[in-house]
Amino acid sequence: MESAAQRPRVVIIGAGVGGLSFAIALKSRFGFRNFTIYEKAREVGGCWRANTYPGCASDVEIHWYSLSSDLNPYWNKSHGLQPEIQDYWIGLTKKYGLYPHLVFNTKVISVEWSDIHNRYNIVAEDVLTGKNFTDTAQIVISALGVLEIPKIPYEIQGIETFKGISFHSATWPQGLDIRHKRVAVIGNASSGYLASAQFVPFVAADPSVRVVNFIRTPVWFNTRVSLSVSSSSRSYSRSQPHIPYSDTAKWVFANIPLVMRLHRAYIMFKFDWPSLRPQSAAARERHRQALRQYILDSTPSKYHDYLIPTHPPGCKRTVADSGYLKSLSLPNVGLNFDGIERIVANGILTKKGEVLPFDIIIFATGFTGDQYPVYVKGLDGTTVQGYYDVHGGPTGYCGTTIPDIPNFYMLAGPNTGTPASTLFVEEVQVSYSLQLVKPVLDGLVSAFTVKAHATDAYNAKLQERLSRSVHTQCYSWQRTSGTGKVFNAFPWAITVWWWRLRRPIWAHYTAIDGKKWVRKRTMEKMINAMKVSAFVLLSLAYARRSALLPLYKKLRGYGKMIV
Repeated sequence: MESAAQRPRVVIIGAGVGGLSFAIALKSRFGFRNFTIYEKAREVGGCWRANTYPGCASDVEIHWYSLSSDLNPYWNKSHGLQPEIQDYWIGLTKKYGLYPHLVFNTKVISVEWSDIHNRYNIVAEDVLTGKNFTDTAQIVISALGVLEIPKIPYEIQGIETFKGISFHSATWPQGLDIRHKRVAVIGNASSGYLASAQFVPFVAADPSVRVVNFIRTPVWFNTRVSLSVSSSSRSYSRSQPHIPYSDTAKWVFANIPLVMRLHRAYIMFKFDWPSLRPQSAAARERHRQALRQYILDSTPSKYHDYLIPTHPPGCKRTVADSGYLKSLSLPNVGLNFDGIERIVANGILTKKGEVLPFDIIIFATGFTGDQYPVYVKGLDGTTVQGYYDVHGGPTGYCGTTIPDIPNFYMLAGPNTGTPASTLFVEEVQVSYSLQLVKPVLDGLVSAFTVKAHATDAYNAKLQERLSRSVHTQCYSWQRTSGTGKVFNAFPWAITVWWWRLRRPIWAHYTAIDGKKWVRKRTMEKMINAMKVSAFVLLSLAYARRSALLPLYKKLRGYGKMIV
């Protein structure tokens, strides 16, 4: 009997939505339990645990930002707020018994492949004590997400001299009292704009708070429902930032079969349709004018010359307006476009030489996306970051695997960014990765590693498509150093993403110690071929019999007449 020590083992790095989704799939699909999830924080949830700023919410409709195996009919609004989403994932963690598999307050430092043992040697750190310990696993799942490392703009001089409170929006202090405070919000990236666009209206709701948002590059905004593109530049829908679901709607979702799934499918179709249907230049311009008019109609005229971006829509992420634009009309909210010369002890010195005093500075400056935060080494000394550097930025095969890094699967890896549901993207990756993981768990193969030529061919096609897209027409965090390789965006429709990853192309992978697996696949192919042959032969026999039957009956009748 195989001992626990001999069974394949899986380590998942990160207990965000991707890591939890993978763990749930391991248990529910395979009944597999020999896995550990290392999480650097003290609770599950990932970004929904970390981001607690006021107004934090999903920017995709919540019924599509739910696990497909665990849809929730009782969401309160069209876009879930952070506390509700966090409770949802804590509930799933309890439902599937994942807490015994979780090791909190633990940061994975390094992951190194052993050619001798065909497994990873892992070094992790207890963040509370600072002590390191080791572990091993045949399979490692990277569920760190894309926006793992908050970006503090250290290029601004004097950050360390500020005497007030300063923090990144992703590390909002619990219990922060902002009443009667002067608050500076520095947001100059699309990923940072998303945060500031959500929390500024909530912060500014208190008239005792004075908010100034420093903007370097404006972004496009739309409503939380799709803008209608028509001949009229004013053809857009004004709606509530979060549309409540009525008790009747919740009852229907909970009790009438398929309604909730059809609603989810409609949301997906609504997001994917523009990507499936190429737009003409005239249609793109109408869309741009609709977005432009929405911004102009929603903001004070004194800001109009500053708030319309020069880049085309889609180059940076279009921000779903949660009341941010409307809040710019409040007397306690202002925008500053003068640029920041430096941060001083009591506030901010602008490039025009004006010192503006502040009590709090919030950095809504996005995240660093082109660095992989864990040292991972595979075959022949290949590392994840080293592979990125050689290829001009984050690069992978279908955003999931990297050549010479065996049994290592990334969720939300390079070029997986879409305007759609990140959770759906990761669920597709989970299903894809499990097909590669299963033969290892069954003891049929030691490891799989994607081939370099397959990865190069995939990325050549991907980057060629991106070179003809809007993603190259602006400075963006989604590009290496802001202007280089586009490493985040997936250039096709989300339907294409699902189709490409519905099953592995096995010829693109090398199996290590895979003789048993090869024999099994050969046998399966033979059996399938025999099934197809039998079906064809039976179909032909039936068709032939059907064609001859009328003639047989006619001859039989003729014989009776003669008798």
